[in-house]
Amino acid sequence: MTSPTLTPLSRRRLLGGAAGLAAAAVLAGCGGPAAARDAGPPRRGGVLRVGVTGGGSSDTLDPHSPATNPDIARTLSLYEPLLHWDDAYTLQPAVAESVTPEPGARAWTAVIRAGITFHDGRPVTPDDVVATFARITDPADPKSGASQFGILDDVVVASDRSVRFVLSEPSPVFDQYLAEYSCGIVPADFSLERPVGTGAFRFESFTPGQQSAFVRHDGYWRPDQPWVDHLELINFSEDDARINALLSGQVDAIDQVPLSLTEVVGSYDSIRLLTSETGSWLPFTMRVDVAPFDDVRVRQALRLVTGRGELVNQVLSGQGAAGVDLYARFDPDYLDPSREQDLARARDLLAAAGKPNLAVELVTSPIQAGTVEAAQVLATQARGAGIDIGLRRVDTSTFFSDQYLQWEFAQSFWNTRNYLPQASQSSMPDAPFNETHWTDAQYQGVVRRARSELDPGRRAQLVRAAQRIEFDRGGYLIWGFPDRVDAHQAYVGGLVPNRTGLSLSGYEFRKAWVDA
Repeated sequence: MTSPTLTPLSRRRLLGGAAGLAAAAVLAGCGGPAAARDAGPPRRGGVLRVGVTGGGSSDTLDPHSPATNPDIARTLSLYEPLLHWDDAYTLQPAVAESVTPEPGARAWTAVIRAGITFHDGRPVTPDDVVATFARITDPADPKSGASQFGILDDVVVASDRSVRFVLSEPSPVFDQYLAEYSCGIVPADFSLERPVGTGAFRFESFTPGQQSAFVRHDGYWRPDQPWVDHLELINFSEDDARINALLSGQVDAIDQVPLSLTEVVGSYDSIRLLTSETGSWLPFTMRVDVAPFDDVRVRQALRLVTGRGELVNQVLSGQGAAGVDLYARFDPDYLDPSREQDLARARDLLAAAGKPNLAVELVTSPIQAGTVEAAQVLATQARGAGIDIGLRRVDTSTFFSDQYLQWEFAQSFWNTRNYLPQASQSSMPDAPFNETHWTDAQYQGVVRRARSELDPGRRAQLVRAAQRIEFDRGGYLIWGFPDRVDAHQAYVGGLVPNRTGLSLSGYEFRKAWVDA
């Protein structure tokens, strides 16, 4: 393998927290895989080892409560929803061969795919679908997707292969909710002790915070897939360790190459970068129910001190797009406003709020590539308006502990969604991840009207009105939409760009093969 010339800074960044793991691979070109030949046509067999960002002791196999990247990767390996978002971010059939609304969109019918089975060989039945949604919406233990199904009155068996979703109000976008990866279909007798789904891989082992292993599901409904016999997902909380594992050949692929290091990593002739434009977003979260963020002037001041272009350039190395405090950039009704850095206006707002010398603590963690670096850049920018942001760095397990959703000023990450499904996940008061604790009555009314509006033109107006309210007084500071850059050994084939925001072809490892 031909090694690039590394600067001392590059060497420190690659070797820092994992010294000795791959020093030979980084400094001398030894110890890593030598073959630079790209993968040939799809082939069956082998093991795919993947390094995944984050995770910790709270990792789970629960199909309906994934939180971290390793959780999501496991969910997409084991389970499948009725519909799914493909690489182009368009809806496609999955467990269901069709999902269609009745006139008026107050009920939808899903027809289960013929011949589809669970990992234990049992066929998927309408009773299983009914039980899945009962589990998601269980009032005693609601799962992460429960809030978007607040309009779901009933799920009933309609025939030997179909299920009818009865709604309390019209929902022209109900199929988008069914496509969330947190809505995987499981058997009626599902147990976490026996995690059975319809995904391309069957469960083999799981150690929270460390790794999980899966084997090929020979009864999988997609022809030929998956290609590999075994899949191993390994947690990495630090960028250095994850990259070194790839360069040394300990893993075959990794998610989330820090964008500042893509040129270095891509210089290895045995490594291939996979770049995807996505709707993923990296917000700072301000709890609007506690001081000082309960004052909208403080929230707006922090938004105004943010130099978004500088963040994109410094944190993302220019590989991404600036965000302007609104998510859902791929939604056809995206408002796409503008907000420039204005330190003078920020100082005026803070003075009016009685906080001319504001000091706050920001909790940061390597939950996603670039989060810690973004916190550092924001803290520097804020000084220009007299704001002192003290950084408190915690590990990923601590960040996603019981304290998550209680941090007063912190960070988060989200993948691609259209506006209304995302609002149901993060901006409505009953959202499972209302990180900003926002409960704006006007906003809620507009979103609820938009969710049930059948006329596309009127619905578009309402969606834009909701965005305007959130832009004016919401609790998110959304600075950027990063490109997703992943990396894999040249001998790994089948991974393609994906707009969902999920890494490595949307963590759909059924597509990948190993030609080593």
